[in-house]
Amino acid sequence: APDRFELRVLEEEDCLARDMGCYLGVTSGAGTPPKLIHLVYTGAAEAGADLVELALVGKGVTFDSGGYNLKTGPGCMIESMKLDMGGAGAVLGVARALADLRPAGVKVHLVTAACENMVDAKAVRPGDVLVASNGKTVEVINTDAEGRLTLCDAMVYVQREAPKLHCLLDVATLTGACMVALGTRVGGAYSNRDEVREGFCRLAREAGERFWPLPLENAYADELKSQIADLKNVGTRLAGSINGALFLHEFLERKDLPWIHLDVAGPVMDHKTGGATGYPTAALLHWILNFKP
Repeated sequence: APDRFELRVLEEEDCLARDMGCYLGVTSGAGTPPKLIHLVYTGAAEAGADLVELALVGKGVTFDSGGYNLKTGPGCMIESMKLDMGGAGAVLGVARALADLRPAGVKVHLVTAACENMVDAKAVRPGDVLVASNGKTVEVINTDAEGRLTLCDAMVYVQREAPKLHCLLDVATLTGACMVALGTRVGGAYSNRDEVREGFCRLAREAGERFWPLPLENAYADELKSQIADLKNVGTRLAGSINGALFLHEFLERKDLPWIHLDVAGPVMDHKTGGATGYPTAALLHWILNFKP
């Protein structure tokens, strides 16, 4: 067929063979095995033009207890942590829309490293050091900053599977800090290129979803330095959303690859009903359909 989907599911042993130590560290305490899901949509080629190749990586933590840094106390929202896969839900929503619309001229990789963050005797502990699939070592300061540990290996994976990407985008319910700053109706947008970030925010508005541009402020990068590893998985209590973005930025295989990070902790949930909103499926789809390399 001129347009088609391909599906690959990496089981735990496949992820182990690819040295995904950060992802597998997060899932080590769970009774349900992890599955890295990789869908590829290939649209029909347009005359005289190469396919635009994009990748969407969604955080897919299907329940987040916080691990040994257990979510406790008022406002911890542990009862809502089935929604910690909101990024993956949006990415899979895009996949469904692509199947219906069948746009030409694009090839889209849709990836989620699905897992649970649970507690048992095998779970990762604060102070442990994990080794990511690109060889970088990560000191786990807080087991509740797990989403970035799943995303970093998924990002490395898709870049190696698709070395000619025009843009890589990740979307995640990553930090409460972003929700404190922007509330429940606006997501945060980061990029290593200002014009790419601004273009995404504009297209999101056209699709009826709001993102606010946030700075990838390298002055805070020192907060992620570890005495015993390449990186810590969190910095101080300040600039938490920026530090999450800076952590993920370390896992770009090509520094010239345009990259967007979306922190959507607030808007993925309807805070009146407790259900999911589907945000930002519409923005992601509109961005794909209007992407210009």
